[in-house]
Amino acid sequence: MSTQSTYTKTERTIGFFGALGIGVGAMVGGGILALAGVAFVASGPSAILAFLLNGLIAFVTALSFAEMASANPQSGGTYTYAKKALSLQVAFGVGWIVWFASLVAAVLYALGFGAFAIFALQQIPMDWISSFTGRRFAAVLLALAAIGFYTWKMIRSSATGGLIVNVGKLAVFAFLIAGGLAVTVQTPFSHIRNSLDPFFTEGFSGVIAAMGYTFIALQGFDLIGSAAGEIKTPEKIIPKAMVGTLAVGLAVYIPLLFVMSTVGVLPGSSISELSAANPETALAVAAQNYLGAFGFWLVLIAGIFSMLSALQANLFAASRIALKMSVDRTLNHQLSNIHEKFGTPVTSILVTAGIVSLLVIILPDVAAAGAASSLIFLITFALAHVIMMLMRKRSYKESETFRAPFYPYLPIAGGIACISLALFQAIVVPAAGIISLIWLLIGAVLFVSFFVKKAEVIEASEQALDPDLVRLKGLSPLVLLPVANPANAESMVFVANALAPPVVGRVLLLSIVIPSSEKDDLDRRLASNRDVNAQALKASFDAGLRPDSLTTIADHPWEEIERVARVHNCRSLLLGLSDLNDIETSQNLEKLVKNVKSDVVVFRQPYTGWKITEVKKVLIPVAGLSSHDPLRARVAGSLWRASKPEFTFIQILPPNTPQSTIRKNEAALARFSGRIIPGTSQNLVVTSSNVTEELVRQAENHDLVIMGLGKPGPREKAFGAVALELAEKTNTALIFISKK
Repeated sequence: MSTQSTYTKTERTIGFFGALGIGVGAMVGGGILALAGVAFVASGPSAILAFLLNGLIAFVTALSFAEMASANPQSGGTYTYAKKALSLQVAFGVGWIVWFASLVAAVLYALGFGAFAIFALQQIPMDWISSFTGRRFAAVLLALAAIGFYTWKMIRSSATGGLIVNVGKLAVFAFLIAGGLAVTVQTPFSHIRNSLDPFFTEGFSGVIAAMGYTFIALQGFDLIGSAAGEIKTPEKIIPKAMVGTLAVGLAVYIPLLFVMSTVGVLPGSSISELSAANPETALAVAAQNYLGAFGFWLVLIAGIFSMLSALQANLFAASRIALKMSVDRTLNHQLSNIHEKFGTPVTSILVTAGIVSLLVIILPDVAAAGAASSLIFLITFALAHVIMMLMRKRSYKESETFRAPFYPYLPIAGGIACISLALFQAIVVPAAGIISLIWLLIGAVLFVSFFVKKAEVIEASEQALDPDLVRLKGLSPLVLLPVANPANAESMVFVANALAPPVVGRVLLLSIVIPSSEKDDLDRRLASNRDVNAQALKASFDAGLRPDSLTTIADHPWEEIERVARVHNCRSLLLGLSDLNDIETSQNLEKLVKNVKSDVVVFRQPYTGWKITEVKKVLIPVAGLSSHDPLRARVAGSLWRASKPEFTFIQILPPNTPQSTIRKNEAALARFSGRIIPGTSQNLVVTSSNVTEELVRQAENHDLVIMGLGKPGPREKAFGAVALELAEKTNTALIFISKK
């Protein structure tokens, strides 16, 4: 099996019916077959109302999903939207639990298929079949076989498949409903009335209980968003497919529940009693009551088809969530491998299937896990409403894609309803909350230990390439830019633009006037201050920035810069220095870096009037592949967006480094550079006994060097020997970044 080691985008091959198939495959059948009996026990015939109310909540939620998915047609679903609007840490938490919810849903449907298949086989009077079905792990083996089949199928094709299965199960449900309605017409009205009386066997609280138990039966439309990156014309197809999924689901659920509640029960009995005696096979028994053995077998067939299609849909969605998180480096990069022949995310599919298979083996009783899945979906649905409102509020331009109506009343109502049902689940089934918490803790440990550094770099690069992402997160980063030389203002403002993206970022231009007792000298200083402010403001406006300008009077400029950075709580501090090797400058710079809470960026221009936008070749040294500087990624991404120069990423290793290590680092460096710069970049892994000399040699062939300095220790200097020698021995433009 061959795979590409670096991520490439999957193609948009899924049309309307394919997208509809994802939703219908996950929603219709499996949920109602597993949960109808539970709902009737909790509320009696009013379970019909519970499904209707759940459908209303799901419809409102689908509108929010449709707006986000059509405006952001990328795979990953709720995780993708969270990453655009919330912090990286929160987005990972959302993605982690949404992935878990799809994994557990796949476990439920895999085991459900095994149970239905075993029950169907037990109806065949053959000794060898009875011997097989009587074994303890027979259902688990069938579940694993189904997982294996769909894993193989999804690797070979990015199409959702399942069309025949979906059509088949819908035909079966249509027959069950039509047969029931035909019997209803011939049934005395008194029997129908008595079957539905009392309608609220447990009062309205019973309806709320049934809603909490069965909401997962309406899950499925959201999985369409998980594959949005593979859907054709997503702005049109996604909203239609999501609403269509709910329409198909409710068109099956409501009449089927009505038929079960009326002609599905024998005279003198009730649906509550039937369900209490047969909680798992209530629908099959009800079908047998009005269609005989043929109806019983139809339910078994529908159950098998439904479980299989729901299993496929959740495996598909879970693998795409893992793929998207891997691309963002919030999960291991290997999960983003794409099969060279089939163009499918082979590693994420295999890992997803492996986890589901493991859970099937170790969790044969998934009642608590199923409740946890329902709880997680409700929480993420509530969060989806919040994210949609944040995106709508922070968007500065009117979208041409689908917009949810009656904003903000519908998303607010939908969010409150989802949270209320989630709280019910957590109270009634405490194990659901415990399981969810354990999974989240595992994810937090993995994220902090392995993924957060690289994920921050990817996020910084994405924000540099698309500054509107900063707006969607509601950020307004402030960069302090002391200005002194009007001829260098344009390039200085460009770097400030990289640190504080246009429109959303803020720049504070600081000019410091040193007082003088001589009038002529003071006049010259004030005139220079006026000129530099005018040039800096013009360059800022041209870059799309709307800066604040601050002029202060101080005897000691370095101390004044430190004071202003502290008072205004600046995220970044940008300094333009011509001579880093001057002892006084070096000492003041080290003191400033250690005292301020801001990230410090030092920009050395090779000569007065030099323009960064004319750079053709950029060198980026990478010391260690386990830690990368987001600010460096932000500056590089902004420079590529502006003028698309040629980038060279270089790592220098000791002379005795084994060839296997060099090849491994070359692959890792290529992955990293490919995520920072979307265009083609050169990647060099070289060996040298003198890092400084090698960097000086490489810098001579480049116009700009962007170098991260890391965090200085208590007794360590931010600008070490390598940085200072590079400044002393080259005339290349330099950008040094010290992250606090």
